[in-house]
Amino acid sequence: MGRVVLLLEKLNWRYAAKKLDPARPVPADAVDRIVEAIRLAPTSSGLQPFDIIVVSNPALKEQIRAVGYNQPQITEGSHLLVFAVWDDYTPARINQMFDLVNSERGFTNEGWEKYRAQLLKTYGARDAEANFQHAARQAYIGLGIGVTAAAFEGVDATPMEGFQPDKLDAILGLRERGLRSVLIMPLGYRDEAGDWAAKLKKVRRAPADFVTSVV
Repeated sequence: MGRVVLLLEKLNWRYAAKKLDPARPVPADAVDRIVEAIRLAPTSSGLQPFDIIVVSNPALKEQIRAVGYNQPQITEGSHLLVFAVWDDYTPARINQMFDLVNSERGFTNEGWEKYRAQLLKTYGARDAEANFQHAARQAYIGLGIGVTAAAFEGVDATPMEGFQPDKLDAILGLRERGLRSVLIMPLGYRDEAGDWAAKLKKVRRAPADFVTSVV
C-alpha cells in the first residue's frame, strides 16, 4: 500500500513543465534508469517497435528546437528523448525479435513458432503506413512508463507531439535507419520562478466522471 501511495504522490507532483532550469542537468544514472524503464515497457507481441534516441548535444538540441516550434524545454532540458518508431513491421524485424527470444530462453516452442508465422502473415498483408501507425501506438505505452519513471526520479518530463517529424527525421538521419519520429520528451528540472504553470492546481476529471464500473 505504501508504494501505491508513493506512486500517486509522484504522479500528483508531476506536470508538463513549461520552463526548465538549464543550470540543473539530470544525472546520467537517472537518465539511464528512465530509459531502462521505457525499454521494459510492454509492447504488442513483445516486438518493441521503436528506438529511443537520447540527445544531449546542445547544438543538436538547438536544431531540434527550431523544428519544434521553438519550445524552450527542448534546449533547457539537459536531455531530450526522441521516440523513433519502425516505419514498417518487416519480416527481418519480426524474425530478429523471435530469434532473440529463442536465444535468450534457450529453447524453441512450437506454439511460439506458429505465432511467429501468424504475425509474419498478418503484418505482411498490411501496408507500411498501417504498420507504422500500429507501431507508433506502442511508443505511447513507452512514453507513459517513461513519464512515470521520471516522476519517481524527481525529474520533470514534458511529452511533446508539437514538432515537425519529417524535419526531425532529417536532422537525426532516422529515415535511413527505417525509423520515424513520433514523440519527444525533454528531461530536466522545473524552473518554478519562471514557469507560469508551476503553482497551478492539477485538474483531472472526478473519478465518478472518469470511471465506469461494469459488474
